[in-house]
Amino acid sequence: MIKTATFAVMHFSIAFSVAYALTGDVIVGGAVALVEPAVNTVAFYFHERVWERLRRREVPAGGAVVAA
Repeated sequence: MIKTATFAVMHFSIAFSVAYALTGDVIVGGAVALVEPAVNTVAFYFHERVWERLRRREVPAGGAVVAA
């Protein structure tokens, strides 16, 4: 759990720093730092669903895994 928390702090810090550096606005930097991880989380969910579907396609009816 500590690793997850430190990664979240790092992600927030980087998002804020980049947005602030590009805009010079603390409000925009904070907004981007809050919104970007949320959007990324939703995108990751759908990304994982697509990959799971692709993985299931590679398993034939007999259950043997086809090498890619």
